[in-house]
Amino acid sequence: MLVDFHSHTNASDGTLTPHELAASMQARGVSVFSITDHDSIEAYGVLRGSFSGTRIVPGVEINTSYRGNDVHILGYRFDLSDTRLRRTLDEHRAARHTRAQRMVEQLRAAGLPITFDMVAAEAAEGAALGRPHVAKALVRNKMVGDVETVFRDWLGWGKPGHVPQDHVSPQEAIDLIHEAGGVAVLAHPGRLKDETIIDELGPALDAIEVFYPKHSSVQVAYYRAKAAHYGLAMTAGSDFHDARWNKDGVGMDVDRADIATFLELVA
Repeated sequence: MLVDFHSHTNASDGTLTPHELAASMQARGVSVFSITDHDSIEAYGVLRGSFSGTRIVPGVEINTSYRGNDVHILGYRFDLSDTRLRRTLDEHRAARHTRAQRMVEQLRAAGLPITFDMVAAEAAEGAALGRPHVAKALVRNKMVGDVETVFRDWLGWGKPGHVPQDHVSPQEAIDLIHEAGGVAVLAHPGRLKDETIIDELGPALDAIEVFYPKHSSVQVAYYRAKAAHYGLAMTAGSDFHDARWNKDGVGMDVDRADIATFLELVA
């Protein structure tokens, strides 16, 4: 079964418009998907048209920093008009703007002549600014060779341009999603440096993103066991941002039985 519960548009750090992304999902034959922009649900305000054979589940990815880790919480099937959720996301996007400015300041102090205008030029108007915009600005302006090098040598934890996202905690993000009537999911656990965070958050979560392009078969088996231990549903997502980075494109092919519980949660 082709699904994709993790994808991004140019409302955050993806390159496709919401309509282009939805059309790509439809063309690929994805039966159900979510746009999960970072700290933004603006894509759902501009998405227009019918995508026959493809169901769209409202989603969002809330970025947090916790105990030296980037911990991302995905939310689904929440009330898009929930006042507190929208206010918090607006505040978080404003904090992202300030964070990007701090990254620029720190990178300049480290010797890279980047400017905030260069970063802003990489984002659509009103988009939630993030590290990918900084990375693309550095590459476009020939200060660093490629995006992967930027993240490894300049923007990762402990690197010159790293600035944590501490506007909300992962626990607060989970509560926010639940209060809006939604389903809370731990994104890409394989990217955690400290996997004891899974155990800490497990009792509060509804699901875990077990099926992810960069998870090895060993990791999939481990996260499957964690899901069973905490009674969590399992999800699947490509984390699609850009065809240049996501060589396999949109969609994840998984057994329906593996995500049946999650499909029921977001029905």
